[in-house]
Amino acid sequence: MTKTPERLTQRSIRTFVLRQGRMTPSQKEALATLYPKWGIAWDPDAPLDFAAIFDRTAPVVLEIGSGMGDATAAIAEANPDIDFLAVEVHGPGVGNLLKLIEARGLTNLRVLRHDAIEVLERVIPESSLSAIHLFFPDPWPKKQHHKRRIVQPVLVALMVSRLKPGGYLHCATDWEEYAHWMREVLDAEPLLTNDYPASAFAQPRPAWRPRTKFEQRGQNLGHPVWDLVYRRRAAPVDSLPSE
Repeated sequence: MTKTPERLTQRSIRTFVLRQGRMTPSQKEALATLYPKWGIAWDPDAPLDFAAIFDRTAPVVLEIGSGMGDATAAIAEANPDIDFLAVEVHGPGVGNLLKLIEARGLTNLRVLRHDAIEVLERVIPESSLSAIHLFFPDPWPKKQHHKRRIVQPVLVALMVSRLKPGGYLHCATDWEEYAHWMREVLDAEPLLTNDYPASAFAQPRPAWRPRTKFEQRGQNLGHPVWDLVYRRRAAPVDSLPSE
């Protein structure tokens, strides 16, 4: 694997804040009893072998920040021929997703409780993912906190390096300023091309992304949502042959 830039491996700035909240007894029990079954133990020196993890060869989608897991579980249930890896740091969300996996018998979904950026840096092989889902990341609205946003050039380049050529990065946000920030950063990445060049944002809304309860509450209040879908090129624009 390509050596990760030192500024990422040894970074002190986090793209998330641990707001653990109170776990329910059932979420605590799920972490204790179901994580060994559906979770992946963190080992920074062991790149993930997806064929071994899922006991088959299939496209793999990484979800960064799965929240409480409702949308993640719904997508996995609707796409049994695709394998999904959900990365989340918050205990209540991980516990809830484990419960959903068990209740629905989702053999194509695993959970890794760790910082997603370190997961990408250390254990996701290059060009191994068919897609990355990044739904409603923290917008860090204050200007002095923009450096904490996960969608920024160096981190997008890291995500793209883990995508197969033709794989896509799907982002969604309900924060308009962050939506335009995302578009500018993604447009500037030479290995990405927008699936919706005419409108920049996905129109209509991609049907494969289920609405979360959080999103539905926002839409009931009139808050729009912006989806962006970008696909990895086989080569940067400046290296493609001219027409």
